[in-house]
Amino acid sequence: MPAIAAFFGRVMIALLFILSGIPKIIDPSGPAQMMQAAGLPGNLAMAVGIFEVVAGLLLALGVMTRLVSILLAGFVALTILFYHHDFGTQEGMTSFLLHLAILGGLLVVFAYGQMRWSYDHMRAARKGELAAADASTRVHEAELRAARAEGRADGAGLAVTDIDHDGRPEVRKRRWF
Repeated sequence: MPAIAAFFGRVMIALLFILSGIPKIIDPSGPAQMMQAAGLPGNLAMAVGIFEVVAGLLLALGVMTRLVSILLAGFVALTILFYHHDFGTQEGMTSFLLHLAILGGLLVVFAYGQMRWSYDHMRAARKGELAAADASTRVHEAELRAARAEGRADGAGLAVTDIDHDGRPEVRKRRWF
């Protein structure tokens, strides 16, 4: 059950960024004016929109979850610092607390990001399976080498009977090699 909640929580946080980044890509003039009013260059609006959409998609899919979540947490912290620091009004305080909650959610995703139903978890599980299979193969090959070495040492000098293609037995002496 916690894995299901973590999956849906991660997807919902990712949707926040995807849905807020798409308008910045479609019409960057409004966000550019807001950025200029905050003292930032207005031409960053398109880059911010692309960052939000790409990071949101990566977070939703569970690819590089920890890295993406910490980058988004830094982004939200900067957003709080530049835009949502008006504590004098109820609206400003609400906006600050909402962004603070998003920041907290991103830190939880950072802490528990590699849970089930993420690409990172599947990749780590597959890596473990491959390592176990490789170790099993190496053990099997070592056992075969040991058995062959014992068989050569034990059977050296004994007579061996082989059946040829014509059905007649052929007796020969086993050599050491």
